[in-house]
Amino acid sequence: MHPRLLKTFLAVARNRNFTRAAEEVHLAQSSVSDQIQSLEAELGTALFIRSRSGLELTAAGEALRPYAEEILTIASEARTAVEAVSAAAGTVTIGALETIASIKLPQWLPAFQHDHPDIDLRVKIAGSGDLLRKLETGEIDVAFCFDRGEVDERLAKRAISTEPLILITPPAQKPSSKTSDLAALASMNFVATEVGCVYRHLFDKAFQAAGTAAPKLAAEVGSIGTIARLVAVGTGSSLVPRFAVADALHRGEIGEMPWPGPMRTASLVVIWRRRRVQPPALKLVLAFASTGFASAKSADVRPRHAVSFPL
Repeated sequence: MHPRLLKTFLAVARNRNFTRAAEEVHLAQSSVSDQIQSLEAELGTALFIRSRSGLELTAAGEALRPYAEEILTIASEARTAVEAVSAAAGTVTIGALETIASIKLPQWLPAFQHDHPDIDLRVKIAGSGDLLRKLETGEIDVAFCFDRGEVDERLAKRAISTEPLILITPPAQKPSSKTSDLAALASMNFVATEVGCVYRHLFDKAFQAAGTAAPKLAAEVGSIGTIARLVAVGTGSSLVPRFAVADALHRGEIGEMPWPGPMRTASLVVIWRRRRVQPPALKLVLAFASTGFASAKSADVRPRHAVSFPL
């Protein structure tokens, strides 16, 4: 069983559709179909059946899936082990939320590239859910995002920065009893990102931690930048990580007030796949990330000593 066929098989199993699987593995739909037929012919059994909801794994397909995952993992680790005996070089693909990619990464990527010119870095922007899926499929090597809780046991996670959460308001709005009372805040107009976005998760979790129902929203939007612009014109207030709106605060376009709830910070984390042997280039990126974000930590967070990353 060629690893190429197993990779295509797993893509079809995940997507339950030849077209979407073809997009994932960057092949024509006909090539995906041909590869599945070749694998089925080699094994002498059908691996998929069609249903109204899409392609379903047969019992044989279900039996093959964990072995296919293990074979591809071992093949990747074998390649990594061979590469590890040479100098740390290669390509590391970084995935990040848009705000992190535009605000945080430029703070340390140039220094990393100066110290490690033989390592090529690529950056892909996606939402937090897509970042985890891209990690699982190997499309990216490491992800920078906010912590949403537990991750798949196949992934490792480390906090690299603690970011203050603040209440942003229209620039003319002055502090009042409302902005220091959570129950009263819940009756105000708020703007937030859409359900599923990690920033919306932080918004809902902050009210939940305070034991207060999240307020009805004046608007749901797709980005922190749009939130800042809507707050600036008086649509409502919002709860966001401070770094994400630092430029708008500096220009005086929005106001800033402390968040009165108990959850006043959000953890920015780096996530990567567990392997028996990590690529040397990725290990360097992980180690550099643990110190490169130090300047963004809250004043009450003690500097962290050098850390080692589990495999």
